[in-house]
Amino acid sequence: MRKYASDAGLLRAARQGPHGRSLTARTAHNMSASALRKKSDASLVRKVPFAPLRPVLANLQEVFLGTKLAVLFPAVPLAIAAQCANFGQVWVFALSLLGLIPLAERVSFLTEQIAIYTGPTVGGLLNATCGNATELIIALFALMEGKIEVVKCSLLGSVLSNLLLVLGSSLFCGGVVNLGSDQLYDRTQADVSTGLLILGVLCQSLPLMLRYAVSAGEHSVAADTTGLDLSRACSIVMLLAYVAYLFFQLKTHAQLFEPQEVADDDGEAEEDEQAVIGFASGLFWLAFKTVLIAILSEYVVGTIEPTSKSWGLSVSFISIILLPIVGNAAEHAGAIIFALKNKLDITLGVALGSATQISMFVVPLSVIVAWIAGIQMDLDFKLLETGSLFVSVIVTAFTLQDGSSHYLKGILLLLCYIVIGACFFVTRQPASHANNNGAGLSLPTGTSSAQVA
Repeated sequence: MRKYASDAGLLRAARQGPHGRSLTARTAHNMSASALRKKSDASLVRKVPFAPLRPVLANLQEVFLGTKLAVLFPAVPLAIAAQCANFGQVWVFALSLLGLIPLAERVSFLTEQIAIYTGPTVGGLLNATCGNATELIIALFALMEGKIEVVKCSLLGSVLSNLLLVLGSSLFCGGVVNLGSDQLYDRTQADVSTGLLILGVLCQSLPLMLRYAVSAGEHSVAADTTGLDLSRACSIVMLLAYVAYLFFQLKTHAQLFEPQEVADDDGEAEEDEQAVIGFASGLFWLAFKTVLIAILSEYVVGTIEPTSKSWGLSVSFISIILLPIVGNAAEHAGAIIFALKNKLDITLGVALGSATQISMFVVPLSVIVAWIAGIQMDLDFKLLETGSLFVSVIVTAFTLQDGSSHYLKGILLLLCYIVIGACFFVTRQPASHANNNGAGLSLPTGTSSAQVA
């Protein structure tokens, strides 16, 4: 522990820029996740009589018990045991979702610890890659199993959840608690994110509009190929835009994305995050947690259809509504906590940052990976899904245009989410669509393929 303290002192000076500005890559996502962390009690470790064992135990304590969500960690081995014992696919699905909650928070913690050693650029890229690791891994597993609709619905649900549920609940709770205070935020960050989201919606709308533009008489395999080629071209454009966004965020305009200072319980501003684990240890635990997320994600993808039949819910509703809510619960809770403290810049950084990352990075990356793997996945998210996404982005952009907030804005966003969720709840999609490989961009006919309960 003494070694860590000395390392932190050396790193503190290295993390300060020429003007005293912190150079660590502590983004709004990290600040949000830190709201759920708790300080470890080192007194128990010091009581261990075998001295060489103390650093190992201190490391384990930080990694597993340094979060308020540690109570959910037993769900991880229980999910694995339930899968191995064939206990029941519904139980495997539920336990896997619960186990993903603390694992996602710990991945955020570990990436922040590694960023302290690597510097802001590498740390920022690591945060950009691992910020939504759960959604990315679930999407890749579903993609490899040919469940294209699950991929599309889960990613769409993540964007909708961040824009409407997370941001809406944060603005509502923050507006109620800070009723007599000015609730202001920097519009620049919001404008950049909403601009990227509008570009993402445009790229996802073009294959859909192409499908409707092709008449029934002219529809052919060549038209399907054109739709796939258009989707892949749009995906490349989206990835290039996201790279430009990272360069903008990490290099040229990094000052616009610095989180607000947050006061601790004594009213004093918190200091920069200090390293509590070593670099090699952080890499090891990051790889270990990622493997666990991959295992549980595979369980979720494999049991989503039996769970859908057992619960009487459509696969689209589970993918769009339930998966994002549970998978990002830790990050969402942190966003609300900072909204209660009237730190809306951090809240917007979490909600808009996650939505932008999913829309401009994970979605096009899934299309490119499918292209490489020989799987025909396009950006056609169907009319209902694309329309919901378009309206959500526009409503969010108009809500954030004046740089101030109140509880009514939160209510409006939440009501939009409830209406969209109700729409997908009453829509019963045929089971065959969940395993559609996306090969057919068939022209819609007079009868809809979705059933309404």
